[in-house]
Amino acid sequence: MPLRTVLTMAALTIHESARRRVLRAIVAMTLVLLALSAFGFSRIDAEFSGLTSGEARLVASVVLNLIMFGLSLIAALGTAFLAGPTLAGEIESGMALSVLARPVARWAVLVGKWLGLIVFGSGFVVLAGAAHFVVVWATVGYWPPDPVTGLGLLAAQTTVLLTLGLVLSTIISPMASGIVAVGLFGATWIAGIVGTIGELLDNDGVARVGVVSRILLPTDGLWRGAMHAFQDPTVLAVYGAGEGPHPFLGQSSLTLAYLGWVLVWVMLLLGLASVFFRRRDL
Repeated sequence: MPLRTVLTMAALTIHESARRRVLRAIVAMTLVLLALSAFGFSRIDAEFSGLTSGEARLVASVVLNLIMFGLSLIAALGTAFLAGPTLAGEIESGMALSVLARPVARWAVLVGKWLGLIVFGSGFVVLAGAAHFVVVWATVGYWPPDPVTGLGLLAAQTTVLLTLGLVLSTIISPMASGIVAVGLFGATWIAGIVGTIGELLDNDGVARVGVVSRILLPTDGLWRGAMHAFQDPTVLAVYGAGEGPHPFLGQSSLTLAYLGWVLVWVMLLLGLASVFFRRRDL
């Protein structure tokens, strides 16, 4: 019975997410980003036709990272504002009461909605990311060295934000949960930049800001791992060798220990969301 409830709620959540207006905004922003990518890379190919194949790969790799950050930002905005209405909106409208009036476990409803959001958000990131790869390959002939790992890490970043948004939606309003989630995403990214600058300046105190932020909210850590998977290996050889960490380069792939922490983090927040949801008055 609980498993059936989880799967049913997941399917309903996917269907409902596909009908929300925020999805239209996400798709529109993604199409604009695709168009800008196609135009930008075509101009790179036209204006810098004298580049060697290695130099062209270098430029394409750096620009692709910038574009994929734009995609991750779109995904962050979209998923944060999808998670809030999915739970908090139904509580405020009274729909949750009609479902939970039946002998249905609250945790099963919560997990089902979470699973549906994860499938929906991750599917969007993978499809949109693959479309950008095709655009880059068609215009300049560059294909990232490890696209599967990179897209998997972006999907994991989406999962982290959706889980955070779901937790927030159990205690505050849908709009507020989306704003707080996006704000924390941006603050963590900035903290990561600050930490990298601290490493460049050999300032341990400032560098620790980035380390702590990537532990408290793993979005920036996952993004840096994805960036490393998308960039050509020669980028670090040209820009990173002997110069220390760089704010806009993925210095290394993520460790299994960090990926394990991300999994633990998600499970801890999902458990916290279950506790809050069970105690919330409907």
